[in-house]
Amino acid sequence: MKSSKQNIRNLSLEEMKTFLVEKGEKAFRAKQLYEWLWKKSARSFEEMTNLSKGLRELLIEHFELPAVSIVEEQISEDKTIKNAFRLADGKITEGVLIPTPKRVTACISSQVGCSLTCKFCATGKLKLMRNIQFDEIYDQVAIIKEQAEKYYDRPLSNIVYMGMGEPLLNYSQVLKSIEKITSPEGLGMSPKRITVSTAGIAKLIRKLGDDKVKFNLALSLHAANDEKRSKLMPINDQNNLEVLAEALKYFYEKTETRVTFEYIIFKGFNDEIEDAKELAEFCKHVPCKINIIEYNPIDDAEFQQADSSKVDAFAHFLESKNLIVNIRRSRGKDIDAACGQLANKNGAIAV
Repeated sequence: MKSSKQNIRNLSLEEMKTFLVEKGEKAFRAKQLYEWLWKKSARSFEEMTNLSKGLRELLIEHFELPAVSIVEEQISEDKTIKNAFRLADGKITEGVLIPTPKRVTACISSQVGCSLTCKFCATGKLKLMRNIQFDEIYDQVAIIKEQAEKYYDRPLSNIVYMGMGEPLLNYSQVLKSIEKITSPEGLGMSPKRITVSTAGIAKLIRKLGDDKVKFNLALSLHAANDEKRSKLMPINDQNNLEVLAEALKYFYEKTETRVTFEYIIFKGFNDEIEDAKELAEFCKHVPCKINIIEYNPIDDAEFQQADSSKVDAFAHFLESKNLIVNIRRSRGKDIDAACGQLANKNGAIAV
C-alpha cells in the first residue's frame, strides 16, 4: 500500500526549517537533518544520532525516507562491481562501479528499462517501466561511493549516466540529482567529473545549453552516416545527424564544453576506414573527443565484436586527423556489467 507520508527528501532546507519550528524544534536542526540526508547519505531516521529520539520519532511520524538498497552485488575478475538496486516500489535497476588505475567511476541508471530500442543494447530489449527519481539516482551514487571506499580504499572520482535508460528523457530528475551530488551541502563532487550520455535528442541537447549545465555531455553516435545510424538506433529517424550537429553546436556555444562522441565499433558494419572518414568529417562540427568502445555481444544480437587490428587502424586514422581518441576496452564482461549489457539478468524487473 502506498504511504500517505511525504518523502522527506522532496523538502528544501527552508521547508524543513519551517516544519521543525512549527513543531517547537530549534531552526538549526533543519541543517543537521539536511546534512544527514545529502552529505552523509543516511537511509533511515534511526541513523541520525545527533538528533534527539523525540525528534527522530516526530520525523518518522510525518515523513518517509524511501532508500535504494542492493539486491545483488557481483564482483568481476577485473574488480568491476555490478549492483542490482531495489527501488522503494520494488522495481530493480542496475549500477556499476568501474575501478581503473587512474579513476573509480560509478555508472548509474536514470530509468527502469528504456524506450529507445537501440539494436545493440540489452537494456533496449526491455520496456520502459518508469523514470528514476532524483533521490534514487543520488542513492545509486552514494552506495557505489561507499563500495569504492570499502572494497578498494579509494574515493569515487567520476560519475557517468550511462546505465539503464535515456537520461534526457528524465531531464528534470537527472539535473536535480546532479545538483545534490555536486552541491557543497551534498556530496560535493565537481560537475566536470560527471558525464551524461544521450542517444541524441536534439531539442533536449539545446535545453542543456540554455540551462548552461556544467557537466560533460556524451553522444552515443556509433555511425556518422544516417542510414547506418538509423539501423542501429531508431531515434536517428527523428534526430538525424544534421539536426544533432546543429544542436551540439548550440550546446557548445552556450557551455564551451567539449562533447564526447561514443562510437561502439561492430565487425563488418562500421569498422572500415570509410566509416572513420565519415566520423572525422562529423567531428568538424564541434570541439570533441572520441571514445571508441569495444562491443560486448548480448543475447540474440546481430552484431559481433570488431577485430582488434581493425579497431587500431580506425583509431590511427582518426589520430592522423588530429582528433583526440581513446579506445575503451570492456570491463566486467564476465558478470554482464559491460557497456550495453545491463538487462536485469539477476531477476525480474519488478518484484
